[in-house]
Amino acid sequence: MKINLDLIVRSTEIDVNGHVNNAKYLEYLEWGREEWYDANQLHYETLLGHGVQTVTVNININYRKECKQGDRLTVTTEPQSIGRSSYVLRQEIVNDQGELCADALVTSVTMDVETRKSRAVPDVLRGVFT
Repeated sequence: MKINLDLIVRSTEIDVNGHVNNAKYLEYLEWGREEWYDANQLHYETLLGHGVQTVTVNININYRKECKQGDRLTVTTEPQSIGRSSYVLRQEIVNDQGELCADALVTSVTMDVETRKSRAVPDVLRGVFT
């Protein structure tokens, strides 16, 4: 399921170049992923109940267009692919003119809370990829 998160660029998110700092885009993406987990009833406690935590292991991001203070943005998050213990979410940041500002593929791994090693993705998470 694709989930959208709307936000407005604040003055504290602007760098010396007058646009959103590159690291802030990563934070926007994280907020979008949190929204996706919540919308899919995959709360931290739910995953913990299955003995796993999720860990981001790779973010491949393309910065397409600068964002400035006051811009209205939409972060979309949707499942891309899933393996044994890892999965990929596709994310985009689009401005209110419909212009793509950034896109990313974010790979996460399910980690056993006791052993701190990768573990098979539980069915409750795997189910949102079908």
